Amino acid sequence: MGTKHTAPIVVLLAATTFLGAPAHAGVPAPASAPAAPTTAGGLAPAEPVGGGRLGERGLILPTEIKAPPKTSAKAYVIADAGTGEILAAKHPHGRYRPASTLKALTALTLIPKLDKTMKVRPSRNAVNQEGSAVGLVNRPIYTVEDLFKALMLVSGNDSAMALAEANGGLDKTLADMNTEARRIQAFDTVAKTPSGLDKPGQSSSAYDLALIARAGLANADFRRYVSLKTDKFPAPKGYYEIGNHNKLLWRYKGMIGVKNGWTSKAQASFVGAARRNGHTIIVSIMRHDGYFWEDVAGLLDWGFTARGKVTPVGHLVDPAPEPAPLPSEAADAAAAPRGPAPAAADAAATKTTERSTSLAPYLVGAAALGGLAWLGYGLRRRFR
Repeated sequence: MGTKHTAPIVVLLAATTFLGAPAHAGVPAPASAPAAPTTAGGLAPAEPVGGGRLGERGLILPTEIKAPPKTSAKAYVIADAGTGEILAAKHPHGRYRPASTLKALTALTLIPKLDKTMKVRPSRNAVNQEGSAVGLVNRPIYTVEDLFKALMLVSGNDSAMALAEANGGLDKTLADMNTEARRIQAFDTVAKTPSGLDKPGQSSSAYDLALIARAGLANADFRRYVSLKTDKFPAPKGYYEIGNHNKLLWRYKGMIGVKNGWTSKAQASFVGAARRNGHTIIVSIMRHDGYFWEDVAGLLDWGFTARGKVTPVGHLVDPAPEPAPLPSEAADAAAAPRGPAPAAADAAATKTTERSTSLAPYLVGAAALGGLAWLGYGLRRRFR
C-alpha cells in the first residue's frame, strides 16, 4: 500500500472508533437464536395460559379423588366458574375447529355494542347463509334481541351474519371478536366467521371456550339468552316458536346453558355451565365423535363432587387489564392547535444541543488524529 493512502485510512479508523457505535447500545441477539414461542396474539407467555400443567397434551388430573368419567372428546376442561379453578382437563390448549360454540364469542363481543331494541333488516347475504338457520327474511321486522335469541337458541348462521351487519359489517365484527378474545386472554382462538362455520385458520380450545363462557355468564343478557328453552320469533305474519338446541336445559338439574356446535370437519363441541348449591361448574369439550350429552352430564357431576376437594390443575385467568386512560392534560394537548409548544420546542433544542455537545470531544479527537497523520506524512516526504 502506498504512503499516500495512509492518512485517509487513519482518519477513517479514528472516526469509526469515536463515532461508529452509539453509547449504551445493547448486545444484539445472535441471528441464529431461536424465536421465542408466541401466542396467536403475538405475545410470549412464560408458560401456558392458566398454569404450567395445562401445556400437557393428555389427561391432567388431580390425585385426591377418582378421575372423571371417560369421554371420546379429544379435549375438555372442567372448571369452577366462581374461583376460576380448573379441576381437571384433557389437552386444554389443543387448537380445534370450534363450530357453533364460536357463537358464544360473537354474543360476548356484540351484546355490549348493539342496542337490543334496534330494528334490523337482514341483507340477502345474511338470509342465504348456509347451515343452521332461524329462517330470516329480507324485511325490517327483527330487533337485535331477536337475533341474539336466534343465535344462541337455534344456532342461526343467518342471525350471526345479520348481527355482524348491524355492527358495521363482517370485517369490523371479526376484528372486534378477535380483539375481545385477546382481552380475555383466549389466545388459542382465531375467529374467521361470526357463525363458527369452518374456515381455514379458525380455531379455539377447550380452555378458551371455558374462558368465553365464564366471561359471558357475567353479563345478564348473555345469561338470559343462553338459558331460554323456547321463545317466540318474529315472522312476516305473526311469529313462530323456536327451541334451544341445548338438550341439557331439559335434562340436567341446574343447567344454565351456553352453546353446542357441530360440523363434519369439527365434529361435536360444547361449552356449558350448571349451578347447584350456590356453585357453578363449567364444562367444555371439543372434537367429540358421537352423542356427547351424557358425557357432558358425567363431567358436570364429577365437577360438583370435586369442587373444594382437589388441588386445581390450573386456573381460568381474568381478562387483561384495560389500558390506563390518558390524563386530562394529555387530552387537552391533543385538542390544541398543531405546532410545538414553547416548552417542547425548548426541550427539543436542549436535546439537540446536548447531542452536539456530547459528540464534540469525539469530533475533536478524530480531527486531531487526522492532523497528526497528515503531519507525519509531510515530514516523511520532506526528509526523503
